[in-house]
Amino acid sequence: MMRAENRKYHYLYKITCKKTHRFYIGIHSTDNLNDGYFGSGKRLWNSINYHGQENHTKEILEFFPSRKILLEKEKEIVNKELLLDNLCMNLVVGGESGGFIDEKHFLNFQRKGSELGKKIFIEKLKNDEEFRKKHSETMSKSGKKRHLEGKLKNFTYDWTGKKHSEESKKKMSMIKKNVGLGETNSQFGTIWITKDNQNKKIKKDDLSTFLNEGWVKGRIINK
Repeated sequence: MMRAENRKYHYLYKITCKKTHRFYIGIHSTDNLNDGYFGSGKRLWNSINYHGQENHTKEILEFFPSRKILLEKEKEIVNKELLLDNLCMNLVVGGESGGFIDEKHFLNFQRKGSELGKKIFIEKLKNDEEFRKKHSETMSKSGKKRHLEGKLKNFTYDWTGKKHSEESKKKMSMIKKNVGLGETNSQFGTIWITKDNQNKKIKKDDLSTFLNEGWVKGRIINK
């Protein structure tokens, strides 16, 4: 794979969310200015996933003759002061240092990144049916794969000598209240019949038809 410094174009860009006015400053090196590249920041992509790429605009701020000079410019612009701007979606200082302002900034990045990602994920599951379906399929495939690889274990819980608390009993009672009664019972409207030592459960409405064929009400229970 060709290294970034050997690419033809090196530019500084800015992506802005039209709904929130938050922005991201980044750099890119490429041989094709129409390669579809649209940033790589974590907060930026959280914003894109939440608001949609169509609600974000990208503008090339400046071209540079080399990757090295581009990195120096990024370091100059994406500095500590810029990271403190509430509208800024950059998380680290420029120049590909991979570092943070200080330990507090690093911990803040972990906390906010996790909270924002979780919030967006929950909203997508709740409101995006296609995303919910894809996520379900992905989790199902992942579970089956892990099971075949022997990475999933079957856990059983030994209830011997243990009892439900009174509070748990009340909750279970409320949950089961009126469940299985009347039409909610799976056996509602059915009846057992027998013929030639064979038992069968049918709908009561069909009883007369079976009686005409030699069946009788009831069933034989082998002890």
